[in-house]
Amino acid sequence: MRDAFAGVILASMNIPQVLGYARIAGMPVVTGLYTVLMPLVAFAVFGSSRHLVVAADSATAVIFSSSLSHMAAPASEKYVALVGMVALLTAGFLLLAWIFKLGFLADFLSRTVLVGFLSGVGFQVGIAMLGDMFGVTVDSRSTPVQAWEILQALPKSNLATLALSALVAGAILLGERVAPRLPLSLFAVAGTIAASAAFGFAERGIAVLGPVPGGLPSIGLPGVSWRESLTLLPVAASCFVMIVAQSAATSRVFALQRHERVDEDADILGLSAANAAAAASGAFVVNGSPTQTAMADRAGARSQVAQLVFAGVVLLVLLFLTAPLQYLPRCVLASIVFTIAAGMIDVRALRDIRRESPGEFYLAVVTAAAVVVIGVEQGILLAIVLSLFRHVRHSYSPHTVMLAPNAAGRWVPVPAAAGNETEPGLIVYRFNSDLFYANANRFADEVRSLVKRAPTPIRWFIVDAGAITDIDYSAAQSLRDLLDDLAHQGVGIVFARVSPYLRSDLDRHRITAAIGEARIFTTLHEAIVAVRGGALGAPAER
Repeated sequence: MRDAFAGVILASMNIPQVLGYARIAGMPVVTGLYTVLMPLVAFAVFGSSRHLVVAADSATAVIFSSSLSHMAAPASEKYVALVGMVALLTAGFLLLAWIFKLGFLADFLSRTVLVGFLSGVGFQVGIAMLGDMFGVTVDSRSTPVQAWEILQALPKSNLATLALSALVAGAILLGERVAPRLPLSLFAVAGTIAASAAFGFAERGIAVLGPVPGGLPSIGLPGVSWRESLTLLPVAASCFVMIVAQSAATSRVFALQRHERVDEDADILGLSAANAAAAASGAFVVNGSPTQTAMADRAGARSQVAQLVFAGVVLLVLLFLTAPLQYLPRCVLASIVFTIAAGMIDVRALRDIRRESPGEFYLAVVTAAAVVVIGVEQGILLAIVLSLFRHVRHSYSPHTVMLAPNAAGRWVPVPAAAGNETEPGLIVYRFNSDLFYANANRFADEVRSLVKRAPTPIRWFIVDAGAITDIDYSAAQSLRDLLDDLAHQGVGIVFARVSPYLRSDLDRHRITAAIGEARIFTTLHEAIVAVRGGALGAPAER
């Protein structure tokens, strides 16, 4: 009963929002209701998460609408077919990800660039809605050009439309702070529909939606040619990446809050089924929505029963209550979408990122700017590239430290710098990354520099390998060259804190044979005692 009641509350809060998502997607308004009918049921049957709400989502809606609007007129029959095929292809990608257990791909889109991406989408969607909110015509699909057109058309704004937009958007934004549990968007929709029907908004220059078809969606596959389907593959791939990353992050958060386990691969199967259902029912791509999931949680939902009740309410709306939607002012729908877009700009998260990691903050800002200036599809590709680049950069240039005496004579970790030593004739050095082809030369060059510029001739160089678990072929070649170079200088190299994984690599690459079994230790203490006690013999001996 608690979940059933939560489902009713969820429907009252989300039905106006899915109408707004249909507006973002460039689809007929009624298709927003379709996204919370069969797709909700499909995920409830096949998914794992007890909390995730799978429905229309602004991020994926912007991804495909920004690309498909160049191929067909929004809301046209051809456009609807293309959108359906994107949903079907996305379902195919998700099915392949389930078969090959690719749920881990979600981890490659970092939280930082995801915040930046969604903020960029928020700016793009918000600017796109200003035309309807001001009652002016905007022709361009480019966000910067749209902003310029709106500025030029400001003197021609429809004052009645602008006043109504300001009232609705202001009331919702203020109400979300004061009373976030109330279905404010529903109040706005119901109130303006009643006022529009009573006072004839259409005759007063305020544009309305017009007739909205009711009844159940027709079932069938989208009619799209093979050539067009191939063109849509990159769009579907972008939606796939966003769905996997956003849904996984959302389901993890709510599972942790409730101390539950979540099977990410099962969720991917559920998302595949949901998008296949969306394609078959004339809807558009659906996603695990963090905002709608949070709404369901606040309403008291603890299982997918709430989502099934939500779908039941939508069914009743489709059968009996679509006729009044014809009186809904377009500016009200645009205002609701504008408030959704404003919520996507996570200022608090951006502020936290800037305070804790300025470098990651700049990555988030670059991603947001790319979405606004270049486009959504290109923005998500840039987000992935930046996430991987940051990871590779850390591995290529990891923090390196060495032990050096402080003022009291105690050995303490300090940044590795030429001109320092641990004690006369000894350097203890730590490289905080695996060794691979990209960073092997950096490792070797830093070791040579530390030895060459040490205050006294170095006899022993201890590598604290606690952070090294793998050495690839190229790194092994560089390491053997380094060993030969140090041997010619009379410097002995010792590996300490060697894990079984690293030991296996040292044996396979013949590095153990090159330095000698006696110079490999599992603890740093043993290595230092052996070096200082003379147990290893002369440095250059094998």
